[in-house]
Amino acid sequence: MTQISAPWPALKRNLIAILRGVKPDEVLAIGKELVNAGIEVIEVPLNSPDPFQSIELLAKTLPAYVLIGAGTVLDPADIGRLDSAGGRLMISPNVDVNVLAAAAEAGMVTMPGVFTPTEALTALKAGASGLKFFPASVLGPDGIKAISAVLPKGAVIGAVGGVDESGFAAYAKVGVRTFGLGSSLYKVGASSSFVRDRAKATVDAYDRVFASGTL
Repeated sequence: MTQISAPWPALKRNLIAILRGVKPDEVLAIGKELVNAGIEVIEVPLNSPDPFQSIELLAKTLPAYVLIGAGTVLDPADIGRLDSAGGRLMISPNVDVNVLAAAAEAGMVTMPGVFTPTEALTALKAGASGLKFFPASVLGPDGIKAISAVLPKGAVIGAVGGVDESGFAAYAKVGVRTFGLGSSLYKVGASSSFVRDRAKATVDAYDRVFASGTL
């Protein structure tokens, strides 16, 4: 029997901050700026320096409603470490049913990366909480719209990869309301003040497009 992941949470804004390359000694200042700006989901990719330490710091320090987790999860063995660090979110660049099953068993929210209808339907059948269309810059809104036509109604669809606030309106027109944002929010070596300014601009743009409210 397929293990179903935890459902995608009800968020004020479906924005995922991707902190690829962040270091533990800077992650708290950056995380606090993101949350203060109104972003409720933070991903630390596992190809960052000491990612589980950063995840643990965020999970222990930020408010409980903030969904903290790992990205670029490729090995089921990493799920135990993520769980021990307090992470509740698993994001991957691909669909690996073993990774999904391990994350679901741990009660995590899951968002595997997909690019085709086959991958998207496989991920949903494996119990994924949502779908990460990646790289979204290649598919574009029209590509995601075409694939969405064959997906179950209500499937959580995220656009990740080459996306920033300038694209929110175009994706909104095809029903996409969830976005993973990397370099537009954080780049390696960026200061917390840079993150604060970028997070505010991102949230303001999101609210203009979606008129805020719970999604």
